[in-house]
Amino acid sequence: MKSKEIWQYIHTERADLAVTLASLTREQWEAPSWCEGWSVHETVGHVVAAAEQTPFNFFRELIAAGFKFNVFTERGARNMALVRPDELVQRLRDRTTTTNHPPAPVMAMLGEIVVHGDDIRRPLGLVHQSPQAALVTLADSWKDSNLLIGSKRRIAGLTLRATDATWSHGTGPQVTGPLQSLILAMTGRKDSHQDLSGEGLTILADRP
Repeated sequence: MKSKEIWQYIHTERADLAVTLASLTREQWEAPSWCEGWSVHETVGHVVAAAEQTPFNFFRELIAAGFKFNVFTERGARNMALVRPDELVQRLRDRTTTTNHPPAPVMAMLGEIVVHGDDIRRPLGLVHQSPQAALVTLADSWKDSNLLIGSKRRIAGLTLRATDATWSHGTGPQVTGPLQSLILAMTGRKDSHQDLSGEGLTILADRP
């Protein structure tokens, strides 16, 4: 998939998430997300920070964090969570046409909005279906990558098979389910396992 097409999916996902966020109550903004230790507000802050990021600012903030990526992301989320929800929603809407990003592949930005969008929606009982073509492209990208999220290591020796798309990967005990939930499981979201089944699920659940 070409970069231009990936950006189209990113922009659509951002716009859809902004619509969802605009309807949330104060209690929902304060509720826990699927990002461990982060509220919905903090996770939204992280999404907006990533959408506004540039290579120069990325390296400046990473240096300030002592080159510790977890400190870098934690600081960004906490700082952005000080911003009012309505302002965060508008700032996300402002990023539905821009193509700036940190020094990472454009595919990483698609993964950012798809996965964190579900980190926000799913614990609130909200359902969102990302475009199948975007999910297939994302799954193909992450199945052989250990960059940051460690998906290749996490699914090694397992067969992942989507039940709602023509996509499968690997050999070994099977883990089956909706592709969007398989992608979440690839990133370590164990809450997504409730949508999955198969003899390989126990193995996957035991991996960090």
